[in-house]
Amino acid sequence: MASSSWSWKRYERPGLMQDEIEEVKAAFDLFDVDGTQRIHPRDLKSCVQSLNLRRNQVVHQILSDLERLGAKPLDFGAFLDIMTAKMGERDTREDVSKVFRLFDDDRTGSITLKNLKRVARELGEQLPAEALEEMIARADADADGEVTMDDFYVLMTQKSFPY
Repeated sequence: MASSSWSWKRYERPGLMQDEIEEVKAAFDLFDVDGTQRIHPRDLKSCVQSLNLRRNQVVHQILSDLERLGAKPLDFGAFLDIMTAKMGERDTREDVSKVFRLFDDDRTGSITLKNLKRVARELGEQLPAEALEEMIARADADADGEVTMDDFYVLMTQKSFPY
């Protein structure tokens, strides 16, 4: 984080976990290139455009929200409000299904340990098999070692994750 005095607790909101706030802060810090603890909407918009994310519906809505705010720079609290409002919108089953299919590359109708290992490898994550097995176990409602589309939908649309 940019400042050692920064504390996620200052930004606590109902339904938001510490790691979610810290992830949004990490994104904020990426856009806060001059270290002022403010992001100019113009810079955020140009960053999104350079990453070619304009077609993403959530990103498009965020950009629309920023345009409505005008040219006023955003502090972290305002940025968090915008981002969490979008994170909180319920994903449709169709949206979740698209993500599920990214995991289920062998089209078996479920996410297996093999699928999860592949995704982790593609993302450059070196997670031990035990951690991946635990992820599957947490999402797997019938404990058969596979995550069905129904399991995945429940996991992706709930506000807190099972421990």
